[in-house]
Amino acid sequence: MRVLSGIQPSGKLHLGNYFGAIKQHIELQEKNDCYYFIADYHALTTVRDGDQLRKNIHDAAADYLALGLDPDKTVFFKQSDIPEVPELTWILSNITPLGLLERCHSYKDKIAHGIKPHLGLFSYPVLMASDILIYQPDIVPVGKDQKQHIEVTRDIAIKFNEAYAEVFKIPEPHILPHFAVIPGIDGQKMSKTYKNTIDIFCDENELKKRVMSIKTDSTPVAEPKDPSTCNVFALYVLFAAPEEKKQMEETYQNGGTGYKDIKEALFHKIRDRFAPYYEKRKEFHADRTLVENILRSGARRARETAGKTLREVKKTVGVI
Repeated sequence: MRVLSGIQPSGKLHLGNYFGAIKQHIELQEKNDCYYFIADYHALTTVRDGDQLRKNIHDAAADYLALGLDPDKTVFFKQSDIPEVPELTWILSNITPLGLLERCHSYKDKIAHGIKPHLGLFSYPVLMASDILIYQPDIVPVGKDQKQHIEVTRDIAIKFNEAYAEVFKIPEPHILPHFAVIPGIDGQKMSKTYKNTIDIFCDENELKKRVMSIKTDSTPVAEPKDPSTCNVFALYVLFAAPEEKKQMEETYQNGGTGYKDIKEALFHKIRDRFAPYYEKRKEFHADRTLVENILRSGARRARETAGKTLREVKKTVGVI
């Protein structure tokens, strides 16, 4: 089964990225034909500093590799190294209804959070559709909040197939419901856009500061607390074994434990989960040439697949 997904290098990778995408990606590479890319063209919708974007691209690639992505098992590459993708984007733009894009909640959400509207932000789903369809995947792992983009991709593929010929495979979203939305320190979805993230590889002092700043209610220490409405508990269960989850639920319900102590427990869970990856991360971050060579090698393999699809599309629409 072919799997396709991407990560946007608009900032440091965080727990939302890990549980919403990276963890799935690494697990899926063991038994599937996986294509994973660094979505640097998508990052242009918000990043306006070239040096910062270059750093973000390297950091995202190095972090992925450190966390267990295996370039011998996956096709790992940079989006901008595949010129066939923007070419397909233009072709698909000509069969994409305007109303389809106007209904996308991601655009409305980003505008509501102060990002100035522009064409790239508005037409983002068409580029995403090209990213997906050009590799003819069976499934696309996404968070619950990204499901609409896959629905848009499916709509675009169906419209193209109906207008011309059955060229594109219709991909299915692959969502793990338990990890559908990861809360940030303010209770909203964890996102770099909202500046509410807990980074995977931040130093210990910063990690503790971010964890201790997670928003909670004002229930007194002695009183019982509701774990189902608590952001700290929602993050804790991502790291906890079943028996630890049950024990923490009882701690909430019995009362007598303050949020400070519960946050301390979460801090230790996060630190211990990612500690084994720190040394590997240092190696990849220090060796820029190695990371660039891995991405270039992946791009060559990705272009073989992308080129085949694009040639078929161009013949179908009549430009070849």
